[in-house]
Amino acid sequence: MTIQLAEYVSHLGLIDHHCHGVTSANLSSGQFEALATESSWRSPFGGSNFDTPFGVAVRALCAPELGLEAHCTGEQYMERRIALGPDAVNQTLLRGTGIERYVVETGVGAHMLGPKEVADAAGAEFGEIDRLEALAEDELALAENGEDFVARVVERIGASAARSLGFKSIVAYRCGLDFDPDQPTRDEVRDAADRLLRARTSEEPVRLEDPVVIRFLIWEAVRHGCPLQFHVGYGDSDIDLHRCDPSKMTEFIRRTVDTGASIMLLHCYPFQREAAFLAQVYPHVYLDTGAAVNYTGFGSHAIIRESLELAPFNKVMFSTDAYGLPELYYCGSHLWRRGVARVFGDWVADDEMSLDDAKRYLDMIAVGNAAKVYGR
Repeated sequence: MTIQLAEYVSHLGLIDHHCHGVTSANLSSGQFEALATESSWRSPFGGSNFDTPFGVAVRALCAPELGLEAHCTGEQYMERRIALGPDAVNQTLLRGTGIERYVVETGVGAHMLGPKEVADAAGAEFGEIDRLEALAEDELALAENGEDFVARVVERIGASAARSLGFKSIVAYRCGLDFDPDQPTRDEVRDAADRLLRARTSEEPVRLEDPVVIRFLIWEAVRHGCPLQFHVGYGDSDIDLHRCDPSKMTEFIRRTVDTGASIMLLHCYPFQREAAFLAQVYPHVYLDTGAAVNYTGFGSHAIIRESLELAPFNKVMFSTDAYGLPELYYCGSHLWRRGVARVFGDWVADDEMSLDDAKRYLDMIAVGNAAKVYGR
């Protein structure tokens, strides 16, 4: 039955409910390796990101798709990748994921393919998620004063709520998930925006880090009852990991139970158990293990297993969090398939779960839960 389940998983369509664009550039080895890690630095002692869990997965899984032997060297992989060119690589790897709908975050990666271009390359559908902080930074560059900023943001978020599938916040990066759960007053937001505008210069783009303004954005998004994604846990060198534990935002989650908003906890590693607890206890909380699965490679089944220990199966979703490289999409989808086939397969093999139940839960996680939350 585990073989039958693995076959079933291999043909599941997927909704990737949180992802980004891919580059259209023909990347050099150095450029590829920079996108193959969350680190901002190269080791002073050399080494290659092909010799990481993700790099090993690329050479094992993606290499055959590009006409190479599995487990080829990084040099061989890059030589072939450059020879094929970005259009062929993007199309080959994206179409090999089984992803049927890409929910792409906007407001990041000016030199990346946009949501429609990603979907076209993949032969799939797409939807958009708007990043709150990027939206507000746009308005800070245009606002005349704090009151004007507040009015602009209220209008912009309203328009976005009518057009997009939801919002994303990187409060974890800018303030930490231990942010004050109180909704700020309009006067507090206006005064905070005035301070930011006084410090604005024409030379430097505004980087929004003010906790009052970010809380305003979050609560304004909640007011519209849309899905609201939060970066949780693992990320790049901007984060303080200990402040990215989702349990630190418990009071905010508690206060939003009856708002109509869905709280989407993204990535979660190494806090997947905390996220699973929140998803079990609070009716509007969901989680995924996107990004973590990519970067932990063939060990990712352990993270997937922990995420499924406690969370209701109708509260778990699939995502890749892929950014820049189609390899992140390809590895993210295939490693996830391997992981869930292993976890659910163990339960079925040990007669702890029926095969029919396993298939039903996998359908939920692959497509059904995201379709329910995001709707259109």
